[in-house]
Amino acid sequence: MQKAVSNSSTLIHLSAIQRLNLLETFYKEIIIPPAVWKEVVVEGEKRPGSKRIKNAKEKGWIKIIEPSDKMLPQFLKSQIDEGEAEAITLAVELKANVIFLDESDARKMADIYKIKKTGVIGILIKAKKCNEISSLKREFDKLIKNGNFWIDNKLVQKALKEVGESQ
Repeated sequence: MQKAVSNSSTLIHLSAIQRLNLLETFYKEIIIPPAVWKEVVVEGEKRPGSKRIKNAKEKGWIKIIEPSDKMLPQFLKSQIDEGEAEAITLAVELKANVIFLDESDARKMADIYKIKKTGVIGILIKAKKCNEISSLKREFDKLIKNGNFWIDNKLVQKALKEVGESQ
């Protein structure tokens, strides 16, 4: 089984478009650090996806693990937010197969540690290729409208072309 670690952004945005289930389908188990849980479920209690994420933890496919290294997250927090710092630390410690990150600074940091990464867009592309969704364009539209997610138009066109949906 692949070890997958997630930051908050991917959880929040997939929940906002009712696609959190894709993570369970593709990865079976998602590991998050306490800072991500706090941001998504405790502080984000009023967000639409908060309950879905809480339910996923209760069902056992989202697990919370605290990084044992306390120095690396402190160092990383000078560059990225706390959830991203803990998620990257956890991915390093667990030798994760993949980390879910959407923000460019955090993705650059994952590159430094040679951690394979994907995010909401990559997961939706995979879902289209695996016939878990019928239209990538429709999911992008929901992501922008319901999830307040910003996607560069060039990236949208590239992704749509990759799955055969380009105009």
